[in-house]
Amino acid sequence: MDLTDYGTSCVYPNIENRFKEIDRDEAKHGSAMDNRRLVGPGSGAVKYDILTAITIAGLNGSARDQVAMMRLCSLITARYNWRRDELSIGQKEMATLWGIGSRTVKREVKRWLETGILICSRQGVRGRVAAYRLNTLRICELTEQYWPLLGQDFVDRMRELKPGGDRVIRLDAVRATRRKTSASGWEAVNLNLEHRFPTQHGAWIAPLIANEIDGELILEAKSAFAAEYIKTHFGRDIADAVAAEWGVSRRITIRGPSTIGQASE
Repeated sequence: MDLTDYGTSCVYPNIENRFKEIDRDEAKHGSAMDNRRLVGPGSGAVKYDILTAITIAGLNGSARDQVAMMRLCSLITARYNWRRDELSIGQKEMATLWGIGSRTVKREVKRWLETGILICSRQGVRGRVAAYRLNTLRICELTEQYWPLLGQDFVDRMRELKPGGDRVIRLDAVRATRRKTSASGWEAVNLNLEHRFPTQHGAWIAPLIANEIDGELILEAKSAFAAEYIKTHFGRDIADAVAAEWGVSRRITIRGPSTIGQASE
């Protein structure tokens, strides 16, 4: 497995076995919405539903929203790699596909990143284009009010993609809280996660001690068991929140207190 699928590099022991365990749990108990579900049998219908939600939300928005969502859908259908959960395309090619200038492309991509529709999983450098990942949770949040326009069957299918009520946050609520507290860095990430997981945050995420060492984010849990539990149940969400806050790929290590002073796994 390519660990960069998380959008932020993660250091997890026995990662392949862990994902097998997660998949078994999801099959038995149901799953939080996760882009790993969008490959394999039945995934085509889910992709069409996501594209439909984006399209309907755009058509019911402003003229700018209509154009923006049409452009996003064109990139998804033409260039999105669902197996790698990645959109890798240069801004020059975007400009060619859309028939616009490079400045407009930069503004459009910046807007998607700021609203959380896309997460940058790899910064573009000379000789290599940037890579992005769809934030399906955020797409669900921003389009949910338009689902009833397509009928109850569509609403029911889309609700299967998103986590339970205690895991869904409203984008405007998070922004309002950030403006009020002026939080930044891990503080802002922690606040974001508190809104996503109000019932679990105090027991699992709040006790984490965060340190940055040479660009790596070290999250120390109160025990090795807690660290493993957090990796399994909140790893993707933490990576998403970190990527949304810093805007760049950042290596994350979640570990117990017994690993203090040792090399990263």
